[in-house]
Amino acid sequence: MSEAERESIWRNRAFHAYLGALSFSGIATSMHQLLVSWLLIGVLVLPATQVGSLQALIGLPGIFLVLWGGVIADRSDPRTILIYLFALAPALTLGLIAVDQANALTVWPVTLWGLGMSAAIAFSSAPQLTLLNRIAGDSMQQGVGLTTALTFLTQVVGLAVAGQMERLGLTPVLVVQAASLALAAVTLRRLAPQPATLSRARTSAWHGVREGLRAIRDHRVLRDTLLINFVSSIFNAGAFMTVFPFIIKRLYDGDVWLLATMLVVFYAAAMLANLLLIKIMPIARPGRAFLLLQLSRIVFLMLLWIEPDWWLLVVAIIAWGMNMGVTTTLARTVVQESAAARFRARILSVYHLSLLGSPLIGALILGWIIESFGTLSALLPGMITSLALFIYGAALTDVWRYRSPWQRRENEKANPA
Repeated sequence: MSEAERESIWRNRAFHAYLGALSFSGIATSMHQLLVSWLLIGVLVLPATQVGSLQALIGLPGIFLVLWGGVIADRSDPRTILIYLFALAPALTLGLIAVDQANALTVWPVTLWGLGMSAAIAFSSAPQLTLLNRIAGDSMQQGVGLTTALTFLTQVVGLAVAGQMERLGLTPVLVVQAASLALAAVTLRRLAPQPATLSRARTSAWHGVREGLRAIRDHRVLRDTLLINFVSSIFNAGAFMTVFPFIIKRLYDGDVWLLATMLVVFYAAAMLANLLLIKIMPIARPGRAFLLLQLSRIVFLMLLWIEPDWWLLVVAIIAWGMNMGVTTTLARTVVQESAAARFRARILSVYHLSLLGSPLIGALILGWIIESFGTLSALLPGMITSLALFIYGAALTDVWRYRSPWQRRENEKANPA
């Protein structure tokens, strides 16, 4: 790819607006992830089994809404969906602010707020992802790399703000979250309306979901990439969401600020890895790199498992963050490159469903392991799964042999029929 082609996406004004909206919504989303965990673990001081159950309950609406969001995004303007969603979501945060000001913070207000926000985040995922395809065009890999890096950057900012909860109080932090969502809605108005790809008149929501699932079933690379990413996330993303906060609190006697700091380190490492990845994009065989990185994950999970000194813990977190940053981009690249335009939002909704659903399953399983066998024992399934997925992906699927459409086009230009 020439330097001019690499820079072309930066001349796209619509991409600038998309990045702005993604930044504001990303800040709000990352704040939500930390606030839910610490309100349950650090403020309400619930046991791991109950935390795991509540995290699963909070994420449950996303299992259904993310697929519906994919159908709606294919048959209507994803920009309009996001504007309305981000304009209305702050009402949920304002409700929790009222509860906090009334000194009535208990399990159920936190759970209801978490449910509402998780539903909004889940429903917005497919419209956001498919909007990138329509804006980035032929610069798809670079667009995925840049937006993934930006996502990690906004997570760092959001976590830094949320980490001030015990110093500033819950209400000021929630005000920032509500304002970020509102600003995302305002920024999206700078985008032109986007055309639908699915006829609204002829397709019910459930029929649209089934069409998307059939498209995945019939495309081996899509199917296997989504399956590997889903299983991997159960014990790896699940470990990050459920096990890691307990490691910080129970083994290192940390508070919310320490947890937020370590999450910032994690996401900063993920962002750095993606910025480095962009330098070598486009990648001819992203599936092969995705599978190889499954193996490297075993090393830093083992470092965490031995309960290392503080400096080595930080090294392990940096390695974990870089691994997660690159594998997320590579998996998403394969999916977004392979998805047919007609089914794209629905296929991307299944991709995001795997990201939402797998940590919920992991929360239930790993929460039980923590209380039954100890905190560090919950890291062992991730090591075993990573090895098994590499063997499965390399030996039994086409993911190892997948070539980017970019490389195929280059080969066709070099060797015309």
